[in-house]
Amino acid sequence: MNYKLMLRVSGRTLLLLSAALLLPLLVSLYYKESPLPFVYAILVVSAIGLPLSFLVRPEKQFFAQEGFVLAGGIWLLFCLFGALPFYFSGFFENYINCFFEIASAFTTTGASVLTDVEVLPRGILFWRSFSSWMGGMGVLVFTLAFLPAMGGRTHNLLRAEATGPVASKLVPKTAQSSKILYMIYIAFTGAEVVCLRLAGMPWFDSWVHTFATVCTGGLSIKNVSIGYYNSPAIEIIITIFMILCSINFAIFFLVITRRLRDVLRSDEFWAFLIILAAATGLVFLNLTLTGSMEGQSSLDTLRHSLFQTASIMSTTGFSTVDFNLWPEFSKMVLIMLMLIGGCAGSTAGGLKVARLLLLLRCIGRDVKKIIHPRSVKVVTLEGKAVEDSTLRRVSTFFFIYVMAIFLTCLIVSLDGFSFTTTFTATLASVSNVGPGLDLVGPLSNYSAFSDLSKATLALCMIIGRLEIFPILLLLSPSSWKRS
Repeated sequence: MNYKLMLRVSGRTLLLLSAALLLPLLVSLYYKESPLPFVYAILVVSAIGLPLSFLVRPEKQFFAQEGFVLAGGIWLLFCLFGALPFYFSGFFENYINCFFEIASAFTTTGASVLTDVEVLPRGILFWRSFSSWMGGMGVLVFTLAFLPAMGGRTHNLLRAEATGPVASKLVPKTAQSSKILYMIYIAFTGAEVVCLRLAGMPWFDSWVHTFATVCTGGLSIKNVSIGYYNSPAIEIIITIFMILCSINFAIFFLVITRRLRDVLRSDEFWAFLIILAAATGLVFLNLTLTGSMEGQSSLDTLRHSLFQTASIMSTTGFSTVDFNLWPEFSKMVLIMLMLIGGCAGSTAGGLKVARLLLLLRCIGRDVKKIIHPRSVKVVTLEGKAVEDSTLRRVSTFFFIYVMAIFLTCLIVSLDGFSFTTTFTATLASVSNVGPGLDLVGPLSNYSAFSDLSKATLALCMIIGRLEIFPILLLLSPSSWKRS
């Protein structure tokens, strides 16, 4: 284990965090609010990050073991120190609430413990949304894209933070791949800000809601989320960008490089669109046949159905209506979408469509082998054969994913809430969705949970965002052995 290099990289990412805190500090000054919460936080983070960055000299290079452990450690550090502005602001009851809120932001979960978000200063609101924007693409990807080379095999860092069953680079150099990803990310951000402003949303609201959309985080600055604006134009714009950012960003790279045939051959891309369209159609029919959207036209019902299914499948978590009041069938569709999530290589959470395809194809292969024992069937994804080791990791991931949900439910159930509240709160945390059902519905929050449940759910958000293995390695004693 290369401890010195790990400390150096941790220090540099903490300096990146302190630099990021300058933006909400400037927002506070612009709106004539107290900048002290950010000043104090910057001083604390810099005091720890500077010695680690410049006084620790790394030795040789690090490999997969260090990459995965480092990913888990840095995300925990970001959440622990990123919570300081909330703590110093005085708007949160205790540090656990601050940790929950920032973990929800960095992991793009979008859950909140705040009962009235609109009373917060704009600087705090900006940090809440901007931190989710940073976490959307990944803090280590951001570090690799915008800081000088740190030594070591940086592809191992990208592998540890990448979402999906297979981590791949867009171009041979990892740093260059990171820059391309962020250029696409920034382009989406700028485009949505302009579109929302043209649709009538104020500038500040446009920025923070764009941050929350492109990262599929869903942290709104309004108590009733996007429903506050009551604007079909704003809803359509946000729906489009939620869907775009749920698609593997490699697809957009293929479009830019004019490799449209590869786009059209993408299994995951088409599966994602088919699942989303089917879910929207089912919810629309259910709402129409049950008369649950009384007083709304068919077009409005379709708009709300698409918005909510896109919001949940992309794991953004915005809402325009209280889907807590929808029929049970529609709510079950949304729960299934919470589990599935978006595409691998996107900013969305959940199990990922690519893993769902691989699991289904493994089942199909095994069924055929029962009928034809001597047959050889290769499982493919995106037109390429998938190695058995990858398939085993997918199966292991799914098992641990389900076990994490049930174990967390066991802990959260100590609070004594209903099964619906407990289960959907856990699923929404592990899948990085945010809102669940019942007491954690779209117009509610997580304030009623105990500190133990909040800390557990916050850890689940980090586990879900890093897709389990980095946190498992971080907690494994064997990972820390120098051999």
